[in-house]
Amino acid sequence: MTLASAIRTIPDYPKPGIMFRDITTLLGDAKAFRRAVDELVQPWAGTKIDKVAGMEARGFILGGAVAHQLSAGFVPVRKKGKLPHTTVSIAYSLEYGVDEMEVHEDAVVKGERVILVDDLIATGGTAEGAVKLLQKIGADVIAACFVIDLPELGGARKIEALGVPVRRLVSFEGH
Repeated sequence: MTLASAIRTIPDYPKPGIMFRDITTLLGDAKAFRRAVDELVQPWAGTKIDKVAGMEARGFILGGAVAHQLSAGFVPVRKKGKLPHTTVSIAYSLEYGVDEMEVHEDAVVKGERVILVDDLIATGGTAEGAVKLLQKIGADVIAACFVIDLPELGGARKIEALGVPVRRLVSFEGH
């Protein structure tokens, strides 16, 4: 079994010409889910990671599992208006506009080593915003990890340009 074979592809969703990569099939397969988490964790096993930040919503599932394996805390990166305490926010670019995300202002202690986790990186606007937001509150973002990379859209290069290494488990050409 490969991780790629555990990911369902849905053609023409959400619009014609898009090949949607659906990880719910991977999450529902115990062996594939375990393998993905193990592979996301592997480079940092035995090193000091203070927090894992997960982007809403599938990043919460993956990031929580990675944080557990690393004995690290978890930081939810949420859409604006979803967190109950004092927050810090940042605007980020979407394919068709701008949105905002936020974290609690006390989610990270200055200098803590943080890994960012999400299911997929495409154009990288959301991940770039999350890295900048975490750095804004004092995190040392040591890596950004994704199950899926769509390399032709350039998102991973955008994150690497910020000086943050990118770990990806599966790459799919064509979006």
